[in-house]
Amino acid sequence: MIMDCAIYRDGHRTEGPEDLSDALDAARSYGDAFVWIGLYEPTEREFDLVTEEFGLHELAVEDALKAHQRPKLEVYDDSLFAVLKPVTYEPDSDTVSSGELMIFLGDSFVVIVRHGEGSPLKSVRGRLEKDPEMLRLGPTAVLYSIADATVDHYLEVATELQTDLEELEAEVFSPSDGGSRNIASRIYTFKRQILEFRRATGPLSLPLHRLAGSGVGGPAVPFVHDRAQPFFRDVNDHLTRVNESVDALDRLVSDVLSAHLAQMSVRQNDDMRKISSWAAMAAVPTMIAGIYGMNFDHMPELHWVWTYPAVIALMAVLEVLLFRLFKQRGWL
Repeated sequence: MIMDCAIYRDGHRTEGPEDLSDALDAARSYGDAFVWIGLYEPTEREFDLVTEEFGLHELAVEDALKAHQRPKLEVYDDSLFAVLKPVTYEPDSDTVSSGELMIFLGDSFVVIVRHGEGSPLKSVRGRLEKDPEMLRLGPTAVLYSIADATVDHYLEVATELQTDLEELEAEVFSPSDGGSRNIASRIYTFKRQILEFRRATGPLSLPLHRLAGSGVGGPAVPFVHDRAQPFFRDVNDHLTRVNESVDALDRLVSDVLSAHLAQMSVRQNDDMRKISSWAAMAAVPTMIAGIYGMNFDHMPELHWVWTYPAVIALMAVLEVLLFRLFKQRGWL
C-alpha cells in the first residue's frame, strides 16, 4: 500500500497530482523537483503501476517484492537500487529483529518499499522537510538521510547489546550459581542475535564505500549528487565503528561462553573429587567389615571380647583421618 506520495521542489514539499504518472511528469517539468513515494509491503499487483510508470528494472522489482535481501547497491540503466536493513533490539527478550528498505533512485524520483518494522522513514521525512538545503540535493538527500538514520540506530543497538552483555558477563562470574543451567543457552541465544545484527551491518560497507566515492578505479555511481559524497563518507565512518563494535561483541561473547564452560568443567571436577572422597571414606569400613565377614575359623582377634568395639573404633579413626586429609586438600 502507498503510505505517502509527494513532490518536492526547491527543497520544499508541494501539492501534486494524485496520479503517479502525472506526478512524475510534473516533477520533471519543473526541472528542480522530484517525486518521493513510500510503500509498505506492496503486493505484486499494487507494485505493477509503480513499476510501469517509473520504468523499474524487473530484477530489482522482484527483489523488492520478495524481500529477504542482503544490503546491497545495484545500478541499472534507468535507476539505482539500494537495500538497507534497519534493526530493532528488545532488551527484555534479548532479540534483534531486522526489517528491509528497498530504495529506487532515478531521474526525478525516489521510491521506497518497506518490509517489516523498525523503519526510520517517518522521522527521516519529517526531518528532511525541515531542511530545505539538504532536500535541494534531490533523491540523493533521501538516500543519504535514510542511510544516516539507519546507521545511527545501529550505534544505539550496539550500545544496548554491550550493556546487556556486560550484565550477562557479571552473572557468569557471579559467586552464586543460581540459574547456571540456563546461562549457556542464553549466551548462545545472545550470540545468534549478534549474528543477526552482523547480517545487517557487514554487507552495507561496500555500498557505502561506493556512494562515498571510495571505489578504486570504478565509475561514479549514477543518480547520486556529487555534493553528497562527504555525507556518505561520514555515514561510512559511523558504519565502520558499528562493525568494529559488532566484532568486539562477537569476540567477547565467545570469551564469556568459553569462561562459562571452563567454570562448568571446574565445578564438575570439584563434584568428582567430592564423590571420590566420599567413596574412599565409604570403602575403608566396607573393606574391614568385608574381611571380618568372611566365614573362617582362624582369624586374628576373632574370639577376643573387645574385637567388635576395637574394629568400630578403628573404622571411626580412619574415617576421621581421611576426612581431615580430604578437607585439607580442598576436596570436601
